[in-house]
Amino acid sequence: MLSVVPRSRAAGGDAKVVAVRVWPAAAYTRVTIESTTPLSFKQFALKNPERLVVDLEGIDLNTELQSLATKVGDDDPYIKLLRAGRNKPGVVRLVLDLKTEIKQQVFTLEPVGEYRHRLVIDLYPAVQSDPLLAFLNDDDSGVHIIKRTPAAEASTPETTAEAPAPDTPISRDKLKVDRLITVVLDPGHGGEDPGAVGPGGNYEKNVVLAVAKKLKALLENEPNMRVVLTRDADFFVPLGVRVKKARAVQADLFVSIHADAFIRPDASGSSVFTLSEGGATSTAAKWLAKTQNDADLIGGVKINTKDVHLARVLMDLTQTATLNDSMKLGKSMLGELGGINRLHKGSVEQASFAVLKAPDIPSVLVETAFISNPEEERRLIDEGYQQKLASALHVGIKRYFAKNPPLARTKLASQ
Repeated sequence: MLSVVPRSRAAGGDAKVVAVRVWPAAAYTRVTIESTTPLSFKQFALKNPERLVVDLEGIDLNTELQSLATKVGDDDPYIKLLRAGRNKPGVVRLVLDLKTEIKQQVFTLEPVGEYRHRLVIDLYPAVQSDPLLAFLNDDDSGVHIIKRTPAAEASTPETTAEAPAPDTPISRDKLKVDRLITVVLDPGHGGEDPGAVGPGGNYEKNVVLAVAKKLKALLENEPNMRVVLTRDADFFVPLGVRVKKARAVQADLFVSIHADAFIRPDASGSSVFTLSEGGATSTAAKWLAKTQNDADLIGGVKINTKDVHLARVLMDLTQTATLNDSMKLGKSMLGELGGINRLHKGSVEQASFAVLKAPDIPSVLVETAFISNPEEERRLIDEGYQQKLASALHVGIKRYFAKNPPLARTKLASQ
């Protein structure tokens, strides 16, 4: 089916492509074409073999576009080959030879941050085997939760209603616990959204993913814990989808991990934040919430209106146990972080972070350190220090659960 971008969105002058990027991941592959002015495009799909064709109008073939072919690796789950060529004067044709049937989204983004105009090609699997990854191509119609079936609720001692997610296998041979505790770890940013960039050029998105993976390994050594990552590679996940994923697996905790920047390079120390429905507790908290909440604009989300999901799920947390539990978790983690780094503030801070707005899951956002501080940047890229951070967060989570055991659900088998 032929799809044409509305002419009103096309630029009147000549466009020049200044950068191209390819972000492969199991969830989806994203191709980004950055240009000086908005690009007009047409797209259509071909069968036998599977191909996607995108015609870029009003531009000439240049070295940036030609380099697209070299940016697709053999391990890309969806693209076999990407070719760019001159179709006719003023039109460059992109042909994506595909490994499997896909669902595509092709859209444009306005300039934001360091980025100029962008054309985005997102390739999702036509049949999604992982229900969590399916949320990446979900709409904004509301909160979706994986319900337990009556059969699962009535499971016998030999079965369990809480099987680990596909990417987190756990052997039950040694389990002697009432049930699995589900922890969702959220490495901030990813893909088109690098997060903060340190003076040495290191990206926040890479540092926090490394810390999250180390923390995941520690938590999974616990006999009664399973861990789900909102992203396990360098790709972008919208803020609302991160919340949806946590609710889909009925998470007991949600921990978003960051290493942000501040307007002053001498800002330093670790911080832990919980949600605030009102004002932020400090200038830094307000600044950090603003930068984090801009992630969807930078990472690139196809929406025609503001995402109403977050507004819909934000309830009066001050009258529920969720916010109180979030504060308890925050204090436990902050106490452990204070053993390996100075604390930016001596208490848990609050700010209106969009990613913390699950109404029924204790949620915190951890600023491991300020990557904008040269000294802290050097520590953050050190694997040994990343392990120390992961260990501190691990102990903090364990201490929280020791004092605040989660509510009972269907029991696991006891061997």
